[in-house]
Amino acid sequence: MPNLRRPSEFQDDRPSRGKIAYRRFIRLLRPIILLLVVFGLFGGGSIILIRLALKQQYFPIREKIIQLMPLKIEKIEITGCTLTSKEEVMEALGVQKGDSILQFSVNDAKKNLNALPFVDHVLIERQLPGSIIIHISERTPFAVWQNQGKFVLIDRQGNIVNDHGMSGKDGNAFLKLPLVVGKGANLAAAELLDIITTQPEIKKRLVAAVRVGERRWNLDLRDGTTVFLPENQEEPAVQRLIRYQKDFQLLDRPVKNIDLRLPDRMVIRQNKTVAPNNNNPDTETGSQPNADSDTTSE
Repeated sequence: MPNLRRPSEFQDDRPSRGKIAYRRFIRLLRPIILLLVVFGLFGGGSIILIRLALKQQYFPIREKIIQLMPLKIEKIEITGCTLTSKEEVMEALGVQKGDSILQFSVNDAKKNLNALPFVDHVLIERQLPGSIIIHISERTPFAVWQNQGKFVLIDRQGNIVNDHGMSGKDGNAFLKLPLVVGKGANLAAAELLDIITTQPEIKKRLVAAVRVGERRWNLDLRDGTTVFLPENQEEPAVQRLIRYQKDFQLLDRPVKNIDLRLPDRMVIRQNKTVAPNNNNPDTETGSQPNADSDTTSE
């Protein structure tokens, strides 16, 4: 059988197994090195640009780099909003989709968001290339409670929420929330305000809900009318009031008092300058508009 082995002079030209493995490793490593270089340049350029953005003398350089690196905001994710609307959050951010993400200031956004009435604190993440993630933690005021001449924010259970008085963002919170007045009003407010919330016609007119004797409510409306509600029967009384408003536009008339404490009738006391209206058969008024006989007493 002939000898098939190659001459020794040809065996020296054949690469060893180690060289072959090394060459394969180099071929695999080249794209990885290229990606690392690209990401390094990209990340380093972004960091340099952000630092330059903090120094006014580098504004022209920053603008040119931004033009070369057109990173746009593609996603704004907002979570944690209950009392704060997303429209208010977007206005405080001062940016929108399509704006440059590198020009977005996290510190300025935090400052603006923390100034909103119900915001306790906020977390903001800028995720390159195009996402801004915002999580808002809110305080939980439910209403404003006026008691013995003092105004405080309360939660749904009637507990006092820490605030800084009528100034700053707490002042805005006071203006946005319903007002309950009187001893014990903080503890009973949630049930009544839930009923009022379902009736926009009353909600938009309500100035304050006043607790009487820690057992029932009066509703003070914007035109000066006071509605007397019965004890533990607020929802049926409010439904009756809505029905009278729909049928007779009662809340649009110059009425001083509307007494709903009796289940089978409504007693009205009109302003002195207005003649009584007897068109409603379920309404009682006295012969004189300002007479005490046209009201009931507790």
